[in-house]
Amino acid sequence: MSLMDEDEDILDTALPEHPQKRDAMGNAFFYHHFVMMLYILAGWVVPFRPALWFYVFFIPSVVLQWRVNRNTCILNNIETMIRTGQWRSAPGKNSEEGGWLWTLARKLTGWDISHFAMDVFIYCLMGTFLLLGLSHLNGWLFWGE
Repeated sequence: MSLMDEDEDILDTALPEHPQKRDAMGNAFFYHHFVMMLYILAGWVVPFRPALWFYVFFIPSVVLQWRVNRNTCILNNIETMIRTGQWRSAPGKNSEEGGWLWTLARKLTGWDISHFAMDVFIYCLMGTFLLLGLSHLNGWLFWGE
């Protein structure tokens, strides 16, 4: 193993050189991810208490399934299972497995963001959204009962 191998991020090696366009199923899973992301971003403002309770359990559940599933979303694994019969895709086959938001951020910004930096950012955001949801649920900040 050379020094270059140690510096290389394992998910960077999974990125295909020329990614293919998504098919209908790929688009369905991509947009499902996108809807989930919008819910994570905005779910804490919902004025309906049962929806807030669901939200404050949903956020830690998402984080827990990422951690248990080695930083991979179960949606990517389900897509891979449907396509290949395997829980994980082969290296280079699905660049979004384990990095959907990272891939999206790189495509939108053009920045070369490390996986570690993206993980820190995502987990901090998830903690912030959980606190906002709890705050709304309990009337801690500017929400009165």
